Amino acid sequence: MSRYLIAYATRYGTTERAATIIRESLGEAVACNLKKGPCPNLENFDWIIIGGSIYAGRIQKEVKKFCQKNSDLLRQKKVGLFICCMYDGQKAEQQFREAFPEELRLTARARAIFGGELSFDKMNFLEKFVIRKFIGVKESVSRFRPEEMAEFASKLRD
Repeated sequence: MSRYLIAYATRYGTTERAATIIRESLGEAVACNLKKGPCPNLENFDWIIIGGSIYAGRIQKEVKKFCQKNSDLLRQKKVGLFICCMYDGQKAEQQFREAFPEELRLTARARAIFGGELSFDKMNFLEKFVIRKFIGVKESVSRFRPEEMAEFASKLRD
């Protein structure tokens, strides 16, 4: 079995791309999309890496549920946490704090905030309207930086 499990949820595919880069950088990792079903037995992994994207200010409910359901086991594992979001600085840090339970954040051995994407071609009319009206973005924007994901993966090696 692999040393690393990457458990993630994605809305438009950005977090899935980040998880893929991390998995490929580690070389011996299993990726599990929490929206598509249960993950393999967590006890079989040394590291559990958990990630999601921020949508409307929140991480996906599947990520929250995964953290809550597995909190006892996660305390016994090496944990890495990441989010994909469009903000930097204090706003990004606030979103990271709200995404994961405090105990998990404090004990995580690796943490990362990756850039995100606003892909208008993947959004419905209402989503595009809200982004234009309240955020002021009028076209697709990408702050996706694969080199940051590869660097995060390198920190996970013992």
